[in-house]
Amino acid sequence: MGTDTSVEQVPTTTGRRTLMLGLATLGFAVNFWAWALLSPLGPLFKDSLGLSAFQQAVLVAVPVVVGSVGRIPVGVLTDRFGGRVMFPLVSLVTIVPVLFIGVLGHSSLTALLIGGFFLGVGGTAFAVGVPFVNAWFPPSRRGLAIGVFGAGMGGTAISALTTVPLVSASGIPTPFIVTAVVLLVYAVIAALVLRDAPGRVIPTESLTRRLGNTVRLPVTWHASALYAVAFGGYVAFSVYLPAYLKTAYGLTQADAANRMAGFVLLAVVMRPVGGWLSDRFDPVRVLTASLGVVTAGAVLQSFTPTLMPLGTTAFLSMAAALGAGSGAVFALVALLVPANRVGSVTGVVGAAGGLGGFVPPLVMGALYGAMSSYALGLAALAVVAGAAMLFTATVVRRAATER
Repeated sequence: MGTDTSVEQVPTTTGRRTLMLGLATLGFAVNFWAWALLSPLGPLFKDSLGLSAFQQAVLVAVPVVVGSVGRIPVGVLTDRFGGRVMFPLVSLVTIVPVLFIGVLGHSSLTALLIGGFFLGVGGTAFAVGVPFVNAWFPPSRRGLAIGVFGAGMGGTAISALTTVPLVSASGIPTPFIVTAVVLLVYAVIAALVLRDAPGRVIPTESLTRRLGNTVRLPVTWHASALYAVAFGGYVAFSVYLPAYLKTAYGLTQADAANRMAGFVLLAVVMRPVGGWLSDRFDPVRVLTASLGVVTAGAVLQSFTPTLMPLGTTAFLSMAAALGAGSGAVFALVALLVPANRVGSVTGVVGAAGGLGGFVPPLVMGALYGAMSSYALGLAALAVVAGAAMLFTATVVRRAATER
């Protein structure tokens, strides 16, 4: 498969590329902040609305699955209209469910599920940013650039650190109103400042044909499977870790949310590192090593060791590996996918990653409700990560070598 290099043929300054990368990363972070608002409040809603463990898991997972599936059409639309249009649009649309939940929708499970469904739009910002950033950078620097953009997933850490304190200080509406204001400010800035890369290739095919061609690319499915494990694992922990720590270790809601924020921040830092290592060495090697670390960490945590030091070591190791692995997946996409299909492929791969994060919280909640133990769920993660590691070292390596 060829890789478009038109951005190298058009004079662009490093400063301009850096500005576009920074604005895209900020947009990703702000939208992910909104996307993750329900997770830190899961235990609060569980107590106030009398939810079961499974209902709580569904509540925090709904925005994840909608944001994931929504990446497919949003990725295709970004290929067609560009990030200059799509970033402000996604941000403005996300304001509606944020305000609905904060002002009206937090008093019943039904209203929360409706608001959470539309809150998923914020999660589609990922499928806008990857093709936007990819078009601004030459192939030799795309791994690092997309890894830096991917650090915007740290928006979930902003949510984890601020949501509960804001609710405690001023009530449930406060974090939602604050987030809505930030989204509005970003949408205005993006509309005024963002520009698509010079020489950006605009596809002329119909939507149906583009999607058909995208799903016929082997790299689409290889990357989707790996991202479902790497980013899916990150999402699953970021939405379910507070509930897990509160139940398994008896931590307070605030302490559990702070520890989840630490997990998220480490994964965020490691994502550009994974992209940088992929540029220097090989995405396949980075993915293989990352998945091996996740496998070992999940095996250790399945025994529910003491939180200090073993449990903390297991979780932080998995955070670092999931972050680096997520960066390496899109370094692989940037390496193997033609530039004018990156948005479409990103949409499918991003959907797989989000769906990979949707299933584990439901499984963990259901298993704990049935067995009062998380061991089997973590053991399943170890099996899946181990299988993905073998798949990367064999099938994906062969495909990358034959490109």
